[in-house]
Amino acid sequence: MTRFPSDFGSARQTRVRDGRHAHGFAPRPAAVTQFALAPVFLVSLFALFLAMAVTALAGEADIVGAEAERSGDGTWRFEVTVRHADEGWDHYADLWQVIAPDGTVLGERVLAHPHVNEQPFTRSLAGVAIDDEIGVVTIRARDSVHGFGGAEMEVDLDALR
Repeated sequence: MTRFPSDFGSARQTRVRDGRHAHGFAPRPAAVTQFALAPVFLVSLFALFLAMAVTALAGEADIVGAEAERSGDGTWRFEVTVRHADEGWDHYADLWQVIAPDGTVLGERVLAHPHVNEQPFTRSLAGVAIDDEIGVVTIRARDSVHGFGGAEMEVDLDALR
């Protein structure tokens, strides 16, 4: 059987010159068909990993700055700077919290919308009641996909009293 490059028919058949097959075509071997599908599978797999990587690129919300100031009534006001690669309503930094050493949430600032074009961004929270026994608090942020887990920052309240 002699095959010529110009004699290939459809993707599933190969033309045969010696005429032994009806209509001059023979089924293409299964291995050839499987290898023809391999690039389609690899492209699909690559697209899936790329989509997962794009979601992961935004990462977790990080605290990159925090300041505290004690008010005249004994409560605290916090100015917190958050960095997160907000992508829109499906993935954005949506909250930051002031946490006591024992894990108690002392205050939290809900971030009501994405900050796609404002990075990093700073928001404040006033009226946070903190007992004088608490000397250090931790500030942490959350995003709508990963939750908590980004960079946190400690604020030494004793140094500010």
